[in-house]
Amino acid sequence: MERLPDWLGLWRELVEAHTRGRQAAGHPAEKEIWRTKARGMDRDVQRLWAKPDLVRAFVLAQLDSNETVLDIGAGTGAWAALMARTARQVTAVEPAEPMIEVMRERLVADGIPNVTIVEECWPEAKVEPHDYTLCSHAMYGAADLAAFVRRMNEVTRRTCFFVIRAPALDGVMAEAAAHVWGHPHDSPNFIVAFNAVLEMGIYPNVLMGELDLWEPWSHPTAEDALKEIKWRLDLVQDDRHDRFLADLLRRRLRCEDGRCMWPGGMRTALMYWPGQA
Repeated sequence: MERLPDWLGLWRELVEAHTRGRQAAGHPAEKEIWRTKARGMDRDVQRLWAKPDLVRAFVLAQLDSNETVLDIGAGTGAWAALMARTARQVTAVEPAEPMIEVMRERLVADGIPNVTIVEECWPEAKVEPHDYTLCSHAMYGAADLAAFVRRMNEVTRRTCFFVIRAPALDGVMAEAAAHVWGHPHDSPNFIVAFNAVLEMGIYPNVLMGELDLWEPWSHPTAEDALKEIKWRLDLVQDDRHDRFLADLLRRRLRCEDGRCMWPGGMRTALMYWPGQA
């Protein structure tokens, strides 16, 4: 009998490969990034959220004024502020002080009093059970996905929401990963997470968001695009695949007006399942 893939193990491998690649490329650690980018990230989210989104609409439709929500990895508070307008109380778990600073400013400016901020990491954060728990794009650095999800289940009375990127399986990064690693998963993503929670005995519902809600990548030069692929695939110190990757970029990227544009194809997926609190 053919052995089934170890999806939880693959998730861990992808997280660790990204961490190594980031370090080898001289990128700052995840926490340090937000010291300089928190406000820019907040502006980007506000701009992107000007577009309608099925995922946001679905989550909001589940809430009412008697319920509580836990927001894991709340960032600059976009989701927390949005949900607090419907829910009775929101608890925002966020470890990065620069993110919290922007979040506090947002909550004050919008006159939102019913958000409590917990400055801790997940899954170690100490919180009481809530009716709903949301994690939106804050799981990518969690190597132990099983511990992350189990803790969500433990503190959720009704529904866990998991908002995660769903890249195209025929995308540039998928083709690069298939060549280098033998599978099309270049990063922690929806397909890996979906199969990983199935391994845990969780059978999630899925709602797929709109195509290309997030803008495709672009780089000043093909050389910069090659550097991007190499750190993401943990190849900064390895040039064995450079010829293939450079040819891939020539075939798949569109370069004009001084930028090399990646093709689209990214979606946001919402996985949701009953909690166990």
